[in-house]
Amino acid sequence: MAAQFNDDMRYVIGVIGDIPALLAFWQMFKDQSNDQVLKEIGVVAAALPGETVLPETHDSGQLIPTYAGYRSMLENHPEINMVIEATGRTALVHELRNYLPASVTLVERNAANFFINLLTSDKIWVACKVDLLHTQNMLKTIIDQMDQEILFLNGQGTILDLNKTALDHAGRSKKALVGMSYREIFLDSGKAENGYASDPLAETVETHAPAETVTNMVDEHGRMQYYRVYTFPVFDEDESVNHVVALRRNITQRTSIEQRLQQAEKLASIGELSTYMAHEIRNPLFTISGFANSLMRVEGLDEKAREKLSIILDESRRLDVILKSLMNFTRPTEAEVAEVDLNALVKATMDVMSLPCTNQGVECTVDLDESVALVHANPDLIKQCLINLVKNSLEAMEEGGNLFVTTGMNRDFALLSVEDTGVGIPLEIRDKVFSPFFSTKGKGSGLGLAQTHKILDEIGGDIELVSREGIGTKITLYLPPILAVAEPEETE
Repeated sequence: MAAQFNDDMRYVIGVIGDIPALLAFWQMFKDQSNDQVLKEIGVVAAALPGETVLPETHDSGQLIPTYAGYRSMLENHPEINMVIEATGRTALVHELRNYLPASVTLVERNAANFFINLLTSDKIWVACKVDLLHTQNMLKTIIDQMDQEILFLNGQGTILDLNKTALDHAGRSKKALVGMSYREIFLDSGKAENGYASDPLAETVETHAPAETVTNMVDEHGRMQYYRVYTFPVFDEDESVNHVVALRRNITQRTSIEQRLQQAEKLASIGELSTYMAHEIRNPLFTISGFANSLMRVEGLDEKAREKLSIILDESRRLDVILKSLMNFTRPTEAEVAEVDLNALVKATMDVMSLPCTNQGVECTVDLDESVALVHANPDLIKQCLINLVKNSLEAMEEGGNLFVTTGMNRDFALLSVEDTGVGIPLEIRDKVFSPFFSTKGKGSGLGLAQTHKILDEIGGDIELVSREGIGTKITLYLPPILAVAEPEETE
């Protein structure tokens, strides 16, 4: 506590009192003071009136000089600008008032207590403010570094603040976003799993509990994005919800995995069903078509009967084709995998498909990347995939349009893309287009895209769909390239 006098001190203090009063003051000052207080306050001397033997007063390793009277203290320390009378004796206080010059402030014991508490409280408040600002900055840094988008809302859903991730994703300034409804940012452009996205904020405000919903949207590249939106209540002192924290997490990757698992489960069920159908349906079907053929060879059969038998045979053949497609789809492809020149395969296939494009008024553009790698696949199956994609594009452009077939490379795969300017795929059915037996054409088995997806999965590739209603659709096949590594030698 003891201080050396310096010009920066606001209060240079001399203390007057007996030993018990001085010790009490000393302890209070040490308990209340901090480094900031000690920069402005310094006790430089003490006077102990009436003491015959003056004690040596020490604090923090520094000696505080003591005097038998306050006059001696003031004469030896002209820098003192404040005297604290710590005994509370009325006569001594009266004497000091008459003696002290106007430049020295007299502070009585009770006033000294108040003065020290007030000063130290102010400094403590400043220290607390600094700590609070440090904590706020640290919390903001942590929240800004989170991958999830976070909005801070009032009870009506108005945005009060947001983290950097939400700001970057919105692509607008903070000034433009603050004051908007969070629904415009988190819920405006999507649908939930069952119809339009529900509002978790309303549920949180009503139930005082966390809530969530799932919404989806098509990004600026035409790709489907899935999000899960969470809302958490913030309570005030009377346990009412006055603020809400809204968090949005991108779950597109997880949704893709879930959809793949669901499709795998469907395929397993279809495999069991196809085996049963092959046994229970194809044998009676073979008998029906056999007898129908025999009746067709009967002489003297009238035309109406022949027409009916012909319908029976046609429908039997159609049912047999469906059964074969189903069985081929569910069993693993056993086609031999080899090195495939993707550009040569695309050129040969599109030479064949150019006539259907011309007949339908579709202008076809083929752009082949000469640097594309050889791919690890079966050429017949990749050709089948390409034909399926081109046929789908032609069906989406009944009144003509443009078709673009391109090849290229990214870091891990060779790419084969088919893009059209057709009607696009509606948002509500986009999740179903790779499902077996799903079709919007009213004809066919609905296995084309599902089969393409299955072929890519089996060779370690992938498939990507990008579509915008009224603009067109682009499907890209990701094919595994042949790696430049030595093949293991076969041993006998």
